[in-house]
Amino acid sequence: MVRIDKKANRLYVLDTNVLIHDPAALYHFEEHDVVIPMTVLEELDKHKNGMREIARTARQISRTLSDLTAHVTPEEIQQGIPIPRVTGGPAGRLRFLCYQDLAPLETLENSPDNRILAETCRLRDERPDASVTLVTKDINLRVKATALNVPVEDYLNDKAFDDLDAMIEGAKVYADAGRDGRSLWESLDVEVMVERTDGHTLYHLEGSIPEDWHVGMLVSDSENGAEFEAIVRSHGPRKASLQLLTNYRHHGGVWGVHAHDSRQNFALNLLMDPTIDFLTLAGSAGTGKTFMTLAAALQQTLDGKQFERIVFTRAPIPMGEDIGFLPGTEEEKMSPWMGAFHDNMDNLLRDEREGSSSWNDGATRQLIGSRVQIRSPTFMRGRTLNDTFLIIDEAQNFTPKQLKSLVTRAGRNTKIVCLGNVGQIDTPYLTANTCGMAAVVERFRDWPHAGHITLRSVERSRLALAAEELL
Repeated sequence: MVRIDKKANRLYVLDTNVLIHDPAALYHFEEHDVVIPMTVLEELDKHKNGMREIARTARQISRTLSDLTAHVTPEEIQQGIPIPRVTGGPAGRLRFLCYQDLAPLETLENSPDNRILAETCRLRDERPDASVTLVTKDINLRVKATALNVPVEDYLNDKAFDDLDAMIEGAKVYADAGRDGRSLWESLDVEVMVERTDGHTLYHLEGSIPEDWHVGMLVSDSENGAEFEAIVRSHGPRKASLQLLTNYRHHGGVWGVHAHDSRQNFALNLLMDPTIDFLTLAGSAGTGKTFMTLAAALQQTLDGKQFERIVFTRAPIPMGEDIGFLPGTEEEKMSPWMGAFHDNMDNLLRDEREGSSSWNDGATRQLIGSRVQIRSPTFMRGRTLNDTFLIIDEAQNFTPKQLKSLVTRAGRNTKIVCLGNVGQIDTPYLTANTCGMAAVVERFRDWPHAGHITLRSVERSRLALAAEELL
């Protein structure tokens, strides 16, 4: 990216995709001025019609701009409209760019992106006293701006964490022979008091508590064959409480599903824990996210009667070319996107002795179909889901705003599980640290009724494991 010395005055020129991605972007530039070119307003006007999410967002931005420009004289608009700041302090100004005699850039066609570039260049030449920067989430536009020596930046305010960081794993595993050669209890400088209450075993620790612990995370002494596995229930600088996990490696497991390592056992514990209302499961393809979640949902809905229904939804975004419109009801339209659901149901209901699956039986489908609903996220707005186990698959393809609209559907006695892999994002302008999955993991990390775990071991086949590592 092109960088210049920051001057006292900063002018940030916003591209259309920044406002579409975050309608509140205007308010995130502190005391600096925000500039909206007329080309951006024209593009917003083209997007405002229809019922798609982008149309709703365009209308929301238009309402915001209308509120800011209401009761303002043309002279005040020319001087810049003050942008109110929630935190107080000096406010920036909103300015509009309107050049009637704008000269197009040489060798470039007259497209919206190129007009925004030309408007930014014109503003830069007119304001040598200010630092003018184009802000866009379009990678190609950033490359063109760099080639034309136009200062350009990505919109960074929506990042859940920095590029140098990684999404929290939700686990702290003290291997038997770690980097310092010490096991779990040798690594901790704490006094331990054990308490048994309500069928649970609690370890109350007092002393030097690790700073990287947080509420709702796994503490284990080994990845495989662990002898101590616990969840952090409370955490402070000098005190912490750990609760021992149920071992789902043996006995009946969960709907016949057993854990193979500490992370899977922790995931099943979170899925079965009635005190956990919101759960995120991350991991590469084949780590068992959907399989374990469906098993826990069936166990608690059909056997435990804790929930009345299971709702399964995901973003209908194709990996390749779109196949066009589909006929039928909502469930029939969503059926092609639900291959993961049908494959996992087939495996969960498979009879190991006969080698066949009762999922193919009409009576079984009717019984489970009365409790399992496949829904499109498009029609979730305005609903309230009570007594529901909601599964949101491919959560990495949702924006933070879209995922918020789904999570806020939760009514009484509702558990929400988000499944995703930030390495497989198919939505434009979303990255591993700006997608909805990353946002909810970071925002809910210290909430006592939320949990997160990143799964590692691939359960599909040695071919799937090799493909994940080599490709």
